[in-house]
Amino acid sequence: MKVIVFGKAGQLGRELVRVFTGRGHSVTAFGRNDVDVSSRSGVEHAIATTGPDLVLNATAYNMVDVAEEEPDAAFSGNALAVRNIAVACRQSDARLVHFSTDYVFDGKGSEPYPEDGPVGPLSVYGQTKLDGERRVLAYDRSTVVRTSWLFGPGGPNFVATIVRLIEEGRHLRVVRDQEGAPTYTLFLARAILDLALLKAKGVVHYRNREAVSWYDFASEIAGLWSGTHRVPEVVPVMTTEFPRPAPRPAYSVLDVSHFQEITGRRVEPWGWGLAEYLTALRKDRKEVR
Repeated sequence: MKVIVFGKAGQLGRELVRVFTGRGHSVTAFGRNDVDVSSRSGVEHAIATTGPDLVLNATAYNMVDVAEEEPDAAFSGNALAVRNIAVACRQSDARLVHFSTDYVFDGKGSEPYPEDGPVGPLSVYGQTKLDGERRVLAYDRSTVVRTSWLFGPGGPNFVATIVRLIEEGRHLRVVRDQEGAPTYTLFLARAILDLALLKAKGVVHYRNREAVSWYDFASEIAGLWSGTHRVPEVVPVMTTEFPRPAPRPAYSVLDVSHFQEITGRRVEPWGWGLAEYLTALRKDRKEVR
């Protein structure tokens, strides 16, 4: 299978390249310096000259808080650029997989959100991601994969931030009244390969298990990183004590039963990915020293 990956430098893009290449597929990967996805002609040229069977769009405007002050930039990156890719895929008859977020939900629920659950984004970021979904789904050979709380090598993420704060001896204060599910990028990339081979269409939810609060996730990170040394204290706080420009959903757990039915397997525990990622971070720190 001939595959294009847009967003090769991001933490998800690099894992998509690794997983699809490792399974013997021909992968052409583009970063922002290779193709400007906001340029319709540039995207059309890249797809037409490559002739892919499958396009994976891992690009996004993901500065959640900054988006509140830059709605036009967020809309351009998360909706208009996505439209360009979807149109070019239609012209070349290539299948498209696009990535979205749990932030399309309002967080007022108490049970995992199914794919057809009522959406209601609270932030500019969430709204622009929803706008992007709709542009993708207008193309009938497309899949939107909603996911949550990504962590992995090659990009900023919550796990790397907690590790950095621990190493700097900083005080850890983490919200306990926001619940979701972490997702390891390598596991997500493997899930995308499964879905691509099965030619899944429409919206599919994927995240790792089980649901957890940011506070409990941070506590697990601190415990694993510290090992036999003294575990730094993680202080639970409420969202009201830690105000951010963009509101977050209080509960954004995605229902993954559809993914499990399609693929015939369970989603992986995030703890497996966390242990692997922390091992890689330790190795990187030793090499730097």
